[in-house]
Amino acid sequence: MSANGAWLTLVTLGVDDLARSIRFYEALGFVRKARSGSEGIAFFAAGGIVLALYPWDRLAEDAQVPMTPRPSAFRGMTLAWNCSSPAIVDEMLEKALGAGGRPLKAAQNVFWGGYSGYFADPDGHVWEVAHNPFFPLAGDGRLVLPD
Repeated sequence: MSANGAWLTLVTLGVDDLARSIRFYEALGFVRKARSGSEGIAFFAAGGIVLALYPWDRLAEDAQVPMTPRPSAFRGMTLAWNCSSPAIVDEMLEKALGAGGRPLKAAQNVFWGGYSGYFADPDGHVWEVAHNPFFPLAGDGRLVLPD
């Protein structure tokens, strides 16, 4: 915990086919890091946090939770990719679909004043790609929350 509160530092996604998922996230532009000594898991630089991919069954075993039944409905969470403009939202959604993502909701103006759409990765993890005019992005792409 930091002096100012908690930090989310790493998100691990359980995946069925590690090689396929690595290809998918690399196609989206995520940069794989920490390859040495990390066979069987993949780590990607993802702004201020790390995105990890790990085999679904091994992740369930490590967390000591049952592997079945596997969720086929909404899992109660989404990952988000904020972009600096609606045009970039469209571009990133197209890139995700071209890499093997499944479309869930076409990008559109939304009730809270932004623009967003959704896709699922090859393992069904739901991603929102959004432009939020009220939350600016820093020069390095990190989301800046207003006070």
